[in-house]
Amino acid sequence: MSVGFLSEALIKASDELSGPGQQGSAAARVYAGLRARIISLELLPDTVLSRAEIAKEYEVSQSPVREAIQKLEQEGLVVSYPQSKTLVTKIDTEHAQKSQFLRVGVELEVAKALARAGDPALLQPTTRILRMQKLAGEDCDISEFTALDRLFHLSLFQAAGVGSLWQLVSGCSGHIDRLRTLNLPDPGKMADVLAAHERILEAIAGGDPQDVERQVRDHLSGTLAAIPAIRAAHPDYFEAED
Repeated sequence: MSVGFLSEALIKASDELSGPGQQGSAAARVYAGLRARIISLELLPDTVLSRAEIAKEYEVSQSPVREAIQKLEQEGLVVSYPQSKTLVTKIDTEHAQKSQFLRVGVELEVAKALARAGDPALLQPTTRILRMQKLAGEDCDISEFTALDRLFHLSLFQAAGVGSLWQLVSGCSGHIDRLRTLNLPDPGKMADVLAAHERILEAIAGGDPQDVERQVRDHLSGTLAAIPAIRAAHPDYFEAED
């Protein structure tokens, strides 16, 4: 069974935890589709979004498109100008830093809770996802690797019994996720991510809260540390600095 086939089912499950409102609704489907394309930079900053074209593409009416756009606006991923147009926003590094502050705090508590639990069975799904991510890395499949990266972290939340908190983390991470999209193709980055994931699992299994905190902090700080280099390589993707 291929890596892609296996992860497709997991991605669908994770989307059910992070979409807006009633899952399976037209608005949720449009939102998830547009958000994924913005995060992957298929839709670049300053791209004009036509609501009529979106409605046609997703075979829905204007109402769910409007709901999806509103949700994306709340996350700061698009901006709408009355009687004019809707644009994909540029990457806001201040927003990315604030959302990362939230994520680090929540994910530290998740990892520490798992370390205190001392139950190896809780980590089995995450370990399987990591094996799949290694295969994606060997194939240099960035899209697959990114999806499995998200699922790795989601599975830790689920193992700790707080899977619904992923909605909170995911819903405010659009800008940092775009930074990761730009950072991941850098030489050695995928190998660094895999090594960090292995260290996090080893620290949790070892039951050492201090080691857990060190490994989670080190891993989640990597993209923020790379912001100057990412901005220098892609200046047009970013909001102007004050």
